[in-house]
Amino acid sequence: MEGAIPLFVRRNATAWVPTALVAVCLLTTSCAGQDDTASAPRKTPSASAPHGYVSGAQEKAEQQSRLLLNDPRSGDTRVLDLITGKAHEGSRTAGSTELTTDGRFGYFHTAGGTHVLDGGAWMVDHGDHVHYYRAAIRDVGELPGGPGTRVRSDAAVTVVTDEDGRARTHRRAELEKGKVGSARTLPGTHAGAVVPYAEHLLGVTDDGKIAVYDREGKQAASPDARCGEVRGDAVTRRGMVLGCADGALLVREADGTFTAEKIPYGSDVPETERATAFRHRPGSDTLTAPAGDRAVWVLDVTERTWTRVKTGSVVSANTAGEGSPLIVLETDGALHGYDIATGKQVAKTKPLLTGAPETGTDGNVEPAVEVDRSRAYLNDPKGKRVYEIDYNDNLRIARTFDLDIEPALMVETGR
Repeated sequence: MEGAIPLFVRRNATAWVPTALVAVCLLTTSCAGQDDTASAPRKTPSASAPHGYVSGAQEKAEQQSRLLLNDPRSGDTRVLDLITGKAHEGSRTAGSTELTTDGRFGYFHTAGGTHVLDGGAWMVDHGDHVHYYRAAIRDVGELPGGPGTRVRSDAAVTVVTDEDGRARTHRRAELEKGKVGSARTLPGTHAGAVVPYAEHLLGVTDDGKIAVYDREGKQAASPDARCGEVRGDAVTRRGMVLGCADGALLVREADGTFTAEKIPYGSDVPETERATAFRHRPGSDTLTAPAGDRAVWVLDVTERTWTRVKTGSVVSANTAGEGSPLIVLETDGALHGYDIATGKQVAKTKPLLTGAPETGTDGNVEPAVEVDRSRAYLNDPKGKRVYEIDYNDNLRIARTFDLDIEPALMVETGR
């Protein structure tokens, strides 16, 4: 491929296998002519469009996972296609303090705003079946809001909450067309992120009350519940979870009525050991969060229970849930697997990080553990690589992707 940067893929922990599949294409607005994701849209008349048809996208039979990767210092960005093994070059975004995703779009949070990149892979869950899509990778534009900005989305809207608690909604359809579009501002300010849920928008007011809005920004009936010192949120199949000072608050909707249920820790928890940021596999009802420096909280939303798993010194943690191990990256640079029910360590890798875990430009950028239905991914910034881990096989290293950048920030899309 003309202009490609040669890379290699290591298929296991001991052997290097050069491959032509791993290459970097220059990303303009679409990578046209260099990637099958940019192929011409199907010319299907709208009157006879099949179920699930999306103009400009290819529907696939399997999940189209991709990793969005960024080096905050240089600004270099790559999109690693986990199906083809190709790494595509994205536009430079320097000074990123955080990288988040809603399953399709990557949000690069910087001091000057939030850059939006369409990763070109996503899924649509219809409940009884799922559609998987791949399309062109392209830049979308800039959302206002500097450090502390939180972005949450569903199929219809994307909500941007700035560090002062002001929330604005953007039409998701505009982002899908490659532009930010106009915004609608919600009333008042909020103590945490405003989150789309059940065709409404949920937030916590500055005095801890739950606020529910319709998508036009009008207040709807809210449950009589409070969440003090809200930190962290997650949408699960069981409802929306908020991290509060005394545990979690589960907000649910049924027939247009919203209810809230507290899931307490069960004992007094010091402020330094509270769950303040949740990680989980999308679609799972099992959430993880650091519980201080040497333990991890596991919240089973279905059973309404917290489990505190004692570990080594924690850098990052995640789990696929549903009987899968708790995966913890510890400061020894190795991944450790723990049985959630017993707390026993059941697997451990060799040290995978090059050097000790380091922070990035904002002081809190650390390697991440991303999890999907069959694999986990760990970024090794100094080693310029990403590991693919089979967590159901004693944390076996399934593949190693070597890159030409330091991937300090990583999220997975297409899930």
